[in-house]
Amino acid sequence: MAAPIVQQGGHQAHYTEADEKLFSKISWHLLPLLIICYIIAFLDRINIGFAQLQMKQTLPFSDAAYAFGAGVFFIGYFLFEVPSNLMLEKIGARKTLLRIMFLWGLCAAGMAFVETTTSFYILRFLLGVFEAGFFPGIILYLTYWYPSARRGQMIAIFMAATTVASVIAGPLCGGIMK
Repeated sequence: MAAPIVQQGGHQAHYTEADEKLFSKISWHLLPLLIICYIIAFLDRINIGFAQLQMKQTLPFSDAAYAFGAGVFFIGYFLFEVPSNLMLEKIGARKTLLRIMFLWGLCAAGMAFVETTTSFYILRFLLGVFEAGFFPGIILYLTYWYPSARRGQMIAIFMAATTVASVIAGPLCGGIMK
């Protein structure tokens, strides 16, 4: 079987059958977990609209409070994306992703204990802060495993997670609320 020829930096890169098997093995080890994490991240971003329907029964927040809580997430994300990326460069993708997933998980679990609008705003802000470096961290992590000729395809596969999350968000959130 002929090895595929791929353009790489102005010259052609030849991949052997062994290279193809190696990339396949790497992809099957990395991409499923990364895609699942990104689906969860995407759902976490958009879930406030669905959660509002259920939370209104137990928490007397106004529509404006939920809207501000949704927006304050992106304020935290915006303010801490650059610092998170600087930390990413210093400590590496693996440690950065571990930090993000751990703190993000703790913060998301803390949402179960929200009783006031202040605690709601703080936790939504912190979710944005903790999630800020997630996407750039994944992209950097993929650069460690794939040469530039393959990276675009792997990033496209990874980015398909947003489509999957969009498709499952409504039914999943509806099912959880029932």
